Amino acid sequence: MRIVAACVLLSALAACGRSDRATLADLAMRDVTLPGGRIIHAELATTPAEMERGLMFRTSLAPDRGMLFVFQQEGKTPFWMFQTLIPLDMIWMDSRRRIVEISADTPPCRTDESQCPSYGGHQLAQFVLELNGGAAAKYHLKIGDELSF
Repeated sequence: MRIVAACVLLSALAACGRSDRATLADLAMRDVTLPGGRIIHAELATTPAEMERGLMFRTSLAPDRGMLFVFQQEGKTPFWMFQTLIPLDMIWMDSRRRIVEISADTPPCRTDESQCPSYGGHQLAQFVLELNGGAAAKYHLKIGDELSF
């Protein structure tokens, strides 16, 4: 047993010197492959607090970045843009990761919270991918396309 523990410790210490080790931020990321092979590095939102915050307060989003919301089960989940500062494309996917709904170029809500409209949530979905506004058109995403992650 001591030999196993020593091996685990030595492996962990050896990994500390590697330049490719994962950071905490990396652990909360998932690569999403779009039809055509484009890869989006998506932050994961899996807890209620992460989902509530989403991409609020961000002044920019790199072209190859996004946020992937992962729900426990399929449901109708509308989103809104309160305190979101940049336009986004929101892409709802079912449990098989097929696109069921897209809200393209969704504008930021610059008014009072009570005045912010909701978008999407008309179809059953388990995942929602948020990208920069215009990305869905740029990557030719459409209803029925399947993403992998």
